[in-house]
This record gives sequence, C-alpha cells and structure tokens, in this order.
Amino acid sequence: MAKLEVKIYPDPVLRKKAEEVKELTEEIKNLGWDMVETLEVNDGVGLAAPQVGVSKRVIIVQTEKGPVILVNPKIIKKSREKETMEEGCLSLPGIWLKIKRAKKVEAVAIDKEGKKIKINTEGLSARILQHEIDHLNGILIIDRINLFQKLLFKLRK
Repeated sequence: MAKLEVKIYPDPVLRKKAEEVKELTEEIKNLGWDMVETLEVNDGVGLAAPQVGVSKRVIIVQTEKGPVILVNPKIIKKSREKETMEEGCLSLPGIWLKIKRAKKVEAVAIDKEGKKIKINTEGLSARILQHEIDHLNGILIIDRINLFQKLLFKLRK
C-alpha cells in the first residue's frame, strides 16, 4: 500500500465525471487499498478516486466497522427527509460548509470481492456516501451551497 497525493481544488480532475470501472482488476484493488491508507493518513471519513488523480468510479467510505471500498457506487433512492450538517473535504482544506442532503439513501455498488451489493444507510454514513459519489460526478461541496454561502466562501479565499 502507498499513500497517494490528495488533489486540491481547482485541480481539473476534480471536475471530471469519473469513468465506470469495467473490470475489478488487481490495479483497481490496489488503488482501493492505497486510497484506504491515504484516507487514514489524512484522518478523513471518505475519499473518491478523482481526489487522488484517478478518474475512476471508486470510493472509500469510513464505517463503524472500518473503511469500505466501493466500485461503481450509485444511489438508487434518497429519502425526502433532508438534514443540514457541516461538511469538509480533503480537496478543500480548511473549508467547512453547511450542506443539505438526504437523511437516508439506498445505493448499489461492487465490493472489493467483485460482488454486487446493496447499501441502506442513514445519518453520517449516508452523508459520506452522497459526498463521495458527488466527487465521481465532478461535484464539490462548494457547488451545493446557497448564494450567501458562496459569497462568504469567495471572501475567505
């Protein structure tokens, strides 16, 4: 395993839509494990492959049982109930913004063994999953804030 460099905004890779993983190769598995190490070294709760310069649909989500590698994750259902919480991002160091997200989500993905799995989660885990999947679509937390927050963000720069 190796620690990878976390890309910082405005690196263009953070704005690209990541490519679907066609096959769970050793290269993809190794990327996942390197991302786990990178997440732990940076004391994060989630990490997406574009954040380490790789435009592939791979994310790491920290759970109560430890980090989980998810390939080609896709949200298939979101609760109508929303929750606003502060979020940070390893690619936007020092920035914390209040983001409104679905409280519960249902998703599908491929696990590190190559099996298709279904994920039902809520609260912080649901928030992390939504945040990391946003990264796979080139979306950052600064895209999810209201106009007033955007003005404050620009003033802080």
